[in-house]
Amino acid sequence: MKKLVLFALILCVPFLAFSQKKKQKQANQDTENWRYEIESVEVGLQGTVVVKVWSYSSKPAIASSQARKNAVHGVIFKGLAAKDRIPAKKPLVPELDAQAKYADFFDSFFADNGDFMRFVTLTNNGAVGAGDVMKVDKKEYKVGVVVTVNYGELRKALEEKGIVKKLNAGF
Repeated sequence: MKKLVLFALILCVPFLAFSQKKKQKQANQDTENWRYEIESVEVGLQGTVVVKVWSYSSKPAIASSQARKNAVHGVIFKGLAAKDRIPAKKPLVPELDAQAKYADFFDSFFADNGDFMRFVTLTNNGAVGAGDVMKVDKKEYKVGVVVTVNYGELRKALEEKGIVKKLNAGF
C-alpha cells in the first residue's frame, strides 16, 4: 500500500510542475501582448508613482503576478493620464519603435525576475481588493493590483543604457 501511494506521488509531482510552467507560459504570452490597463492612483514619494494595473489572464493569481511587469512597461511606453489632482506623466520612451529597436535590452529587462523588478514594489503586499477581480468571460479574468514604480531610478537606468536622453541633454 505504501509503495502504491509513493508511486502515485512520484507520478503527480512532474504533472504539477508541468502545470505551473504551462500557466507561467500563458501569463508570459499575455504579458508579451501587453494586454493591460494602467491608471494613476495617488502621488507617491518623490521620484515614485503609485498606479493600479489591470492585467488579463485565465487565472487571477497569474494576472496579479504579472502586474509588476505591466506597471513598469506602462510607465516606460504608455505614460500615465492625469486623474483628479494627479498630473499626467509622459512615457519615458516616446519612440513608437523603441521596444523593437532595443529588443535585446528589453527582452532581458522584462524576463521573469528581470531587472524591471528593481523598480517596482507591490502596495499592500500585493493584496487585491474585493472589487479588483472581475470575470471578463468564461476563461478570462481582469485583476487590478496597486503598485509603486520608482520613476526616478527607472529613468536613470534607461539614461545609462542610452535608451532615454538625459534631461540636461537639450541645453
